[in-house]
Amino acid sequence: MANLLYDAGREAFLDGNLDWAADTIKVTLLDTSGYVYSSAHDFYNDITVAGRTSESGAFVGKTSTDGTADASDVTLSAVSGSVSENLIIWEDDASASDSDRLIARIDTATGLAVTPNGGDITITWDSGANKIFTL
Repeated sequence: MANLLYDAGREAFLDGNLDWAADTIKVTLLDTSGYVYSSAHDFYNDITVAGRTSESGAFVGKTSTDGTADASDVTLSAVSGSVSENLIIWEDDASASDSDRLIARIDTATGLAVTPNGGDITITWDSGANKIFTL
């Protein structure tokens, strides 16, 4: 596959229901042997628990210059589990898992796939023109 934006995330941006700068945005390291992508997936509860290797805290240093999303690099602490091939970026609205919108799936990036060994994993966002993603 290729990196993509989930339809629910794009719709929320266009409807003004998702604010990159103000909302709590997180990333989950994903093992695809426990999760199968579907274009119908829209909320975080569609990501099976078996597929979730590690979840970050809230992004900091978020910017959205010229429609390009960026944030400070993220460190996942003491990560163990299976080989993980994807990153899922999502909005955590702190209420119910059926309203935490999926934003993006990244499967093509330097360092993916990664084999957790109990240590920290740092996600270094691209410093090129597209950063994390561009709308």
